[in-house]
Amino acid sequence: MSSNAPRRPVRDLRFFLTVPHACSYLPGKEATTLFLDPQESPVPGVYDSLSLLGFRRSGRHLYRPHCEGCNACRSVRIPVDEFSANRTQRKLWRRNADIETRVIAARFDAAHYALYADYIRQRHADGDMYPPSRDQYRTFLTLEEPYAHLLEMYLEGELVAVAAFDQLEHGLSAIYTFFKVDESLEKRSLGTFAILKLIALCQEKALPHLYLGYWIEECRKMRYKQAFSPIELLDGRHWRPIIR
Repeated sequence: MSSNAPRRPVRDLRFFLTVPHACSYLPGKEATTLFLDPQESPVPGVYDSLSLLGFRRSGRHLYRPHCEGCNACRSVRIPVDEFSANRTQRKLWRRNADIETRVIAARFDAAHYALYADYIRQRHADGDMYPPSRDQYRTFLTLEEPYAHLLEMYLEGELVAVAAFDQLEHGLSAIYTFFKVDESLEKRSLGTFAILKLIALCQEKALPHLYLGYWIEECRKMRYKQAFSPIELLDGRHWRPIIR
């Protein structure tokens, strides 16, 4: 993602805090979110700069956690040129060699939504995105911006997974992945495979990083991110390797 337009300094942007609300990841905790002013669309330059400071995109909004007395949510990214797939990941890559992929613009597609809705019902019926709806899906994962993309995955002509991602100047940002929930596909670990495909896409585009969003050490659902090595976290304004 690039632009010839002059960049606005981050200090000139307006931000807003939400009121405290129940944390989606840590039971019993309250969370507060810092949002870029909704009047400021996530244009190139602004988005690039804020992503280096730990901001993420959801629909047309850029945000990051801003919780008083808690910094459990840490932004993480993979330096793709240093990435070394482990034995399990190499086996997974070979196991999914028959999956065909295609990158398209982040537009609404009825087949995508049907897959998403089934995924939410089966895997996240206890989460914030349940029950799914077309409006919710459109707001979350479709965006008419040149940096917003979807990675489709097909197995024998059937759509089995979609990974939403953005292309930044300094990497790709993984937004969300959903896939067909079926016992016959469990060994394919399609969520992990999507990350491996995005790493490969970064390498193909000569982009240095794949951003994986937030990591919470105490959150079981986020432990899969630790399987990618090396991985860096944002410590204040500096990215440093996670030492394990």
